[in-house]
Amino acid sequence: MGAGGVDADGPTRILHRHRPPLTRRLEEVSVESAAVARPRWWPLPVILSLCALALFVIWTRDVPARADRVIHTVPALAITAFALVSWLQYFSRLPRSVRLASFGLVAALAIGCVGLLRLGGVSGDLIPIIRWRWAGTQDRAVAGAPVPDGASRLPFRDFSQFLGPDRNAILTGLKLEPDWETHPPREIWRRQVGEGWSAFAVQGAYAVTQEQHGPLEKVVGRDVRTGQVLWSHGDSTRYQTALGGIGPRATPTIEGDRVFTMGATGRLNCLDLSTGRRLWTRDTLADGGRQAHWGMSSSPLLIDSLVVVSAGGGDGHSLVAYHRLSGKPAWSGGDDLPGYSSPTLAHLVGGDQILIFNNGAVVAHDPADGSVLWRYPWPSGGSIQCVAQPVPLSADRVLVSSGYGIGSKLLLLVTHEGGGGINPVAVWESPRLKAKFTTIVVRDTFAYGLDDGVLVCLDLETGERRWKSGRYGHGQVLLVDDLLLVLAESGELFLVDASPAGHRQRARLAALNSRTWNTPALAAPYLLLRNDREAVCYELAVTDG
Repeated sequence: MGAGGVDADGPTRILHRHRPPLTRRLEEVSVESAAVARPRWWPLPVILSLCALALFVIWTRDVPARADRVIHTVPALAITAFALVSWLQYFSRLPRSVRLASFGLVAALAIGCVGLLRLGGVSGDLIPIIRWRWAGTQDRAVAGAPVPDGASRLPFRDFSQFLGPDRNAILTGLKLEPDWETHPPREIWRRQVGEGWSAFAVQGAYAVTQEQHGPLEKVVGRDVRTGQVLWSHGDSTRYQTALGGIGPRATPTIEGDRVFTMGATGRLNCLDLSTGRRLWTRDTLADGGRQAHWGMSSSPLLIDSLVVVSAGGGDGHSLVAYHRLSGKPAWSGGDDLPGYSSPTLAHLVGGDQILIFNNGAVVAHDPADGSVLWRYPWPSGGSIQCVAQPVPLSADRVLVSSGYGIGSKLLLLVTHEGGGGINPVAVWESPRLKAKFTTIVVRDTFAYGLDDGVLVCLDLETGERRWKSGRYGHGQVLLVDDLLLVLAESGELFLVDASPAGHRQRARLAALNSRTWNTPALAAPYLLLRNDREAVCYELAVTDG
C-alpha cells in the first residue's frame, strides 16, 4: 500500500481489470468480420437448380414443334449464365483476387470460343452446329480419300428432275432388295462438293447439281459412273444466311440436251447438257420477282415449250414462265410472296393445273396463261415457312402440310355449276403430320412423312395417325414400291417398310456424316446422295417391278 492509501500496483491492476472485456469485444468484432467475409455459396445451387427445372419443363412439356424447345432453351441458358456471373462478381463474397481471376478466365474462354469456333448453321430443329474456324468451307473439287474405279454401266432409268420423274418422290416399276446384309449397297464413288442444298438430276451419263465455290454459284456436271467433273458453269453470285447456310437450293431439271437451273438469287439458266455452255439466262428478280429470305428454292418445271419457276413477286409475278428455247417471258400470274416449294403439274378438276406452295397460300395456276384458278390461305408470318410439296391425291383432293406446329390438311376442290370456279375446302386437318422440309409420299390410302423429325403413317381417309416411330430428323423420303428410303438429317440412310401395320426398319447405312437436307436421287441402280460437304454414289440391288 503506497502513500495516501493507494496501492502501488493499482493502475496496473485497473488496466488488467478493464482489458478482458475490451479484448472480448475486439474478438467479437473479428468474428463478425470473418463471418461477413465468409463466401456465400448457397445462391450457386439455387441458380443451377432453377436452370435444371426450367430445362426440364421446356423439354418435357407438349409444344407444337421441337424447335420451340430450342428457342426457349437459349434464353434459359443465357439468364443462367448472367445469374452465375452476377453472383460471382457481386454476391459471392469471394476475395477480390478470386473474383477477378474467375472473370478473367470466363472472358478468356469466351474470346477463345469466338476465335476458334464458328457457327456452321443450325439443324432443322435450330440446334446450333459448331465447327472449327480453320475447317473452312467446302469449296473443294476432289475428295481426299481414294476414289473407286466407278461403275461399268449407265443407269437404266433417269432421274432428271426434282423428286423424280413425276416430281412426287415416288418411283414405280422398281423393287429394292430389302436384305442389305446379303445384298449391301456398293459404294461407287465419293467426292467432296461445294456447299448448297441442291440435289442431283441424272440423265444418261450426266449427274448435274448446283454448288457454291467461293464467290461463284456453279452448275456442275459429273460423270454418274465416277463422280468426275465433266464441266461446270459459274455465276458471280453468292447467297448465305447464318441459319440456312451457303449456296444454291434448287435442283436442276434436264430434258433432251438442255439443263435448266434456278440459283439462290433468282438466276435462271439454260445450259447445254454435254458442255455446260450457257444458252440463255434470266434474272427473275429483275423481271419482277422478290428475293426469298432463305434463298430462291424453286426447281424449274418444264411444261410443253415453257419453263416455269416461282419468282414470288407482286403485281402478277408470283409464278413466271419463259419460253424454253429462247428464254423470253411467256406469262406471269399471282401476287403471293415466295415460299420454298417447287411448282408441279397436277391433273385436277377442270384440267391441268400448276400447284405451288407460296408464303401464306396454296395456289393453282392455269398452265396456259398463269392465271390463278384457286387459292387456299395458309398460316404464315414469323418463323412459319412453306416448304413441303402439295400432294395431289385424286382429281379433286390435295394434301398440304407444313411444320412449325401447323400440321396437315386434306383439301377438297369443289366446282360450281355455271362457271363459278373452284373452291377448296378442308375435309379434315390434323396436327399429327407436320412436314417441315420433307415431301409426303403416298401408298394406297396412307401417307408417310416426317412429323417434326419422326416418321409417321397417316390414314388419308380420316387424318388419324396409324403409327409414329423412328427419329430421323428433318431429312428426306423416297418411296420405291413398298419400301421407304429415308435419308436422315444426320446423313444416315435407312430402309423402312411402307406399311400401316407398324414401323419396321429393315436396314441402315452410314452414307454421309453431317447435316443433310438435300433430296436423294435414284437413277436405278445408282443412288446419288449429297449434302453441303460431300456426295456419294451407291449401287443398289434393284430389279424391274
